[in-house]
Amino acid sequence: MDTILYGVCAVAGWFAFSYMLRLQHRQPSQVRGAICVALGAFATGITLAIPPLAAGIDQASGLPNLAKVISHGCAMTIAASAQHMLLHLALPPARAAARSRLWVWIASGAFLSMVGLFAYTLTYDTPVLLTVEYARDSAVTAYLLIFMVVGFFAYCTDIARLCWRFARICGRPWLRRGLRITAVGAVFALLYSTNKIAYLIAHWSGYQPTGEREIAAVLVTISALLMMIGLTMPAWGPILTITRRWDDFRSYRRLEPLWRDLVNALPELELDASLRQRLGAVRDIDYALTRRAAEIRDGCLALRPYMDSRVTALAGQHAERAGLTGDERRATIEAAHLACALRAHQRGLIAALPLPPDDLHRPAGGYAGEIAWLTLVSDTYASSLVVAQSLAASRRLPVQKSALGDRSR
Repeated sequence: MDTILYGVCAVAGWFAFSYMLRLQHRQPSQVRGAICVALGAFATGITLAIPPLAAGIDQASGLPNLAKVISHGCAMTIAASAQHMLLHLALPPARAAARSRLWVWIASGAFLSMVGLFAYTLTYDTPVLLTVEYARDSAVTAYLLIFMVVGFFAYCTDIARLCWRFARICGRPWLRRGLRITAVGAVFALLYSTNKIAYLIAHWSGYQPTGEREIAAVLVTISALLMMIGLTMPAWGPILTITRRWDDFRSYRRLEPLWRDLVNALPELELDASLRQRLGAVRDIDYALTRRAAEIRDGCLALRPYMDSRVTALAGQHAERAGLTGDERRATIEAAHLACALRAHQRGLIAALPLPPDDLHRPAGGYAGEIAWLTLVSDTYASSLVVAQSLAASRRLPVQKSALGDRSR
């Protein structure tokens, strides 16, 4: 049974590795590179763990357990790479790099200790296997405990925690789903190590329980498939929702008039210039749309000192004459505020009567509601006659110079 399960995992692993490697070649990134390393190590390790192939390698090399040690080294690499990816998603770059280096040193030290113990077992007159059945041998016990505690318990606990925590604040739906599935896969890896340690203790205590290999094969298969799906889901998941991707791209384009004027006035808002290329945005529309909406909201906050409460009355009068009601009226007033604030910012003029903090509309419906509202405001900003009339009428309002505005010029 374990031969079939490991074979299935190996095929899935090489397919996932090839897919992510192609994406990394087309659009390199540090996170995607870490995923490629993890998937490559998994595919190699699980292939070497297939019993007939492992036996052939051991026989050809004359070194019992060689395939198992290499496979375990691949498992440590998987954990370190996944940890590296998650740390760079969840933490600032400097902190992520420092913690990644720490984990690499821990994993390297643990694996070197395992290699030393493996080399020690080669001096035995009677060969032993690095399995729980040989738990009475102190070198085998130490080897397996180091591998289980460092390679699985320490890493997988941190991976599950980081995945679940970051998924709660992540704005990209497919990344959020992938992180949660990866967290569940890490939990199954913890169950795998728990199973190994339980059998290890039992054999060390003199009992001879059976079924460990079958249970381990099932848990490894479930864990591996879940983690492969979770790690690659942000790349292929959006393809499953072509209609929603098109809607997101339309929203991304509808936000452009307002976003472009805000970024031109406040260049520091733009954190990823590659998203100006529509092809780049299409490849990762979830990220592109989230980034654009965030930059618009940051721009609105930056323009608060230039928003005058008297514009509300002006825009309201023009909206009433145009027969606007409900959300359309609110969006028009907000768009008028932004248009007037942008002009005031350009001239270095702060508002004589600042807009109260809670005067702008706060949409319901979470992320989807926020996108829908901002696209309506952007459409109105770009094409509404009421906004143009309000902008022209606001020229007659008394203004005052601002040191803040002078610096912005």
